Amino acid sequence: MRLLPFPTLDRLRQLGLTAMAQTWQAQDPQDATLATLSFEDRLGLLVDAEWMARMNRRTARRVQEAHFRLDASPEDLDYKAVRGLERGVMARLFQSAWVSEHHNILITGPAGVGKTFVATALGRAACRQGFRVRYYRIARLLEELALAQAEAQGDAWLRQLAHVQVLILDDWGMTPLSATAGRDLLEVFDDRYLQSSTIITSQVPVDQWHGLWTEGIIADAILDRLVHNAYHLPMHGESQRKTLATP
Repeated sequence: MRLLPFPTLDRLRQLGLTAMAQTWQAQDPQDATLATLSFEDRLGLLVDAEWMARMNRRTARRVQEAHFRLDASPEDLDYKAVRGLERGVMARLFQSAWVSEHHNILITGPAGVGKTFVATALGRAACRQGFRVRYYRIARLLEELALAQAEAQGDAWLRQLAHVQVLILDDWGMTPLSATAGRDLLEVFDDRYLQSSTIITSQVPVDQWHGLWTEGIIADAILDRLVHNAYHLPMHGESQRKTLATP
């Protein structure tokens, strides 16, 4: 390990440049490759190390704030299973340009096919790109909103949710939605329309979503804000839970 002047190391650490200090200290003065590098190149290595460490910390913080239910990353996605996913399409979606364009993603398919896994991988990719992400099961979202409304904090809660750049709603359509739930969701999607993005997973095909609401006029308003600017990812195949449980 290289011995550096203590004042220099101390100043780097006081400035919060700990990764730069560690990388500099770890460089071997006998390394022939380093000896061939210019001052600018060696400085670049230190700056890159500090930048990467900070990006990793920020990503970790955003992942923690997202409250994902699963630990899923783009690298973990298995394309060998016949689920209807195209590698090229997913590669483009993992770049997260759809978030900047305020588009949505609708993932449908039977139970256990991996919808939540794919949604989480997309959410983690968005975290890496610097976007704020939040995961909810649809029932939990409605519970939290109802509680906030009961405490006269409904408007503040909705404003906070509107600033989440990627909202993941899981288990869409598991039960019919009441008129109250429909109006609440309309508030959510109205705030997000052309301002942020939403990922929805559902066992119900998109063309049957209209029947999930008891009031057709609310269904029309929600779907109008949600479906027309969305990427559709219909998945198929056997349940992954069944496959993993098979001896």
